[in-house]
This record gives sequence, structure tokens and C-alpha cells, in this order.
Amino acid sequence: MKHVLVSGASVAGPALAYWLHRRGFAPTVVERAPAPRLGGQAVDVRGVALGVVGRMNLLAEIRQARTRMRGMSMLDGDGNEIMRSTEETVSGGRLDGDDVELLREDLTRLLYERTRDDVEYVFGDSITTIDEDEHGARVVFEHGESRTFDLVVGADGLHSNVRGLAFGAERRFIHHLGTHLAIFSMENFLNLDNWQVWLRDGNAGFGIYPVKDNTEIRVTIGFESPSFDYDHRDIERQKGLVADGCAGLRWETPRLLKAMAEAPDFYFDSMAQIRMDRWTKGRVALLGDAGYCASPLSGQGTSLALVGAYVLAEELGRAGGDHSIAFARYEERMRPYVGLNQALATENPGGPASTESVEHAKNGISLDA
Repeated sequence: MKHVLVSGASVAGPALAYWLHRRGFAPTVVERAPAPRLGGQAVDVRGVALGVVGRMNLLAEIRQARTRMRGMSMLDGDGNEIMRSTEETVSGGRLDGDDVELLREDLTRLLYERTRDDVEYVFGDSITTIDEDEHGARVVFEHGESRTFDLVVGADGLHSNVRGLAFGAERRFIHHLGTHLAIFSMENFLNLDNWQVWLRDGNAGFGIYPVKDNTEIRVTIGFESPSFDYDHRDIERQKGLVADGCAGLRWETPRLLKAMAEAPDFYFDSMAQIRMDRWTKGRVALLGDAGYCASPLSGQGTSLALVGAYVLAEELGRAGGDHSIAFARYEERMRPYVGLNQALATENPGGPASTESVEHAKNGISLDA
């Protein structure tokens, strides 16, 4: 039995672990956080990715956890409604389709619950070095004892630790899209009833939508800016950057920024894509955002993670664990699909991609190739 180390326990990592176990591998998932992460935005499971969760027998549970948005309002800088829709929302797209929008934390929870009895999870640790030889990949951990695995997969996000160790500095692969966003939760002070509100004024704006049966809201707030350096673990500095970047916004902005300062689930990052000539090297492979982040602007990051996990595990199973054959086939199958979905983020700067492009991209691969 081949042992595979997967770094990252959000969506891509547990999904891959599920399919690896089903194909006779022994997966271990290591995660820097002490437990499955809470918080985060609403995410979408679309097109072919619905087929993946269907094959996991998770589709009914995911649909049960979906958001229940009735529509949205677009506001001017003073909070006056200038447009409303009961047909679509910014976060989830059309409301009459088969696609499913749910909170990232709910999807993570469902994937973890589905895999925890069959997969070894190691929380509160991370990889410090990966050394390959003819016998496998020797991995040194920050806290735990070093171990040898047959393969290592980086499913650890935009700022992938595994990518840095195996492929080099992030600056070689990251492409900024000119926007920085923060996400956090707070009380539903607007008493929104499954209704989104979005405000944009100049180069900054925010979106607010209720979650958890309207008991709280998730706030997405951000500003346009060239890329700049900051410590990804300095949360207070990041909150200051958002406060400065959005200081010119009016309406309920002071209340939002006050709540942001106190939010325990704050997340901040630039909207960026990862573009690489190869996602595999030796015994190491990259999956999801770590290898081909499309950015939240595409609306397809979660679907790319789920489909990539399925394809990678399927090819490893077909190749009998011969990673050189499996990795080549994984890249061959996924690259056209990734290209279509990354293009969604740049097709219409400042606005959504066309419906036609989204439909083409979300269905741009076959699970049965």
C-alpha cells in the first residue's frame, strides 16, 4: 500500500484523501491549524464538480447545507438601492440553476466528517523539508517526527508551503489581479433575510450576506491596489490595511470596520492566480489553489479543487501508483479545464464573466476520460 502525505485540510486535501482511500492508498493529511478551519466566504460547487460530490454520496448533504438567498440589492455610496435582482446574486450566480452555494466551513466539515474514520489527520503541524530518494520522500515536520511517504501533495492554498519547498519562491508563480479582499463575520445588524447587499464606490466596496439562518452575516470588503508586501500572519496589520483602503466608503462602513477590528475569523489576501508550467515534480504534486488558483473572482476555486482531487486520485489508481505516469495524465486532463476557469476572473475586469463562459468553463472536463 502506498502512503501519500497531503498538506492542507480545507477542500482539496480531504477530497483527495477520500478518493485515495477508495483506490487503495493510505493518505495522511497534515494541517497547520489546530482543527478544521471555520469562517470564510460562501463557495460554489458547479458543473462537473457536482458530479464529483455526487460520486462521494455527498450531494444531498451539500444541497441541504446550501445558502437560501432570495436575491440581492446593489447600493450607491450612500446606501441607496440602485438595482435589485431576484434571479441571481453576486456570490452564487443564477438562483434557478443546479449549482450549489454553501459556506466554505460547511463544505470543509462535510468532507472531514466523511473521511476522518479512514484517513489519518495530523492537526497543528506543517512540513519543513521534503527530501526525495529512490525509496520515497522523507518529510520533516515542524513538530512531529520525520516520516517517509511515497508521494507528497500540496493542497495548501494560494501561499502553498509545499510549492515553496518543491518548486521555489511564490513570486515566480503568482499573478496579482489588482484587488485585495477581507472576509469576516458579525451580527446581522441589518436584519437581512436571505438577501445580499453590495456597495461599490470608487476603488473600494463591500458585500454583505446573511448565513446560518440569518443569525449572522459574512462581510466581504476590499479595495483595488497594486500588489504590496505584508506578513500573511500579521492579522492586525492586515486589518489596518483594509481600514485604510476602505476609509473613504460611507453608509455602514464605520460599523463594519469596527466589527472587523474585533472579528476572530478575519481573513485577508490579494486576489491572485497561480500560473505554473508544471504542477508536478518528482514525487510531489500540487492540487487546487496551490497549483492553479483561479482566485475568488472566478467563482470556480472550489470546483477546481474537487475535480482536481478526483482526477489526480483516479490517475494514480489507473497507473497502479506509478506517479510519473499518473502525474503526466493528471496535468494533461486538468490543464484545459484550469485554463477555462482561470479566464473567468479576467474576462470582464470589475464585473462577472458572461453566462456562456461560465457554463463552458464549469463543464469543461469529463470525469470519465
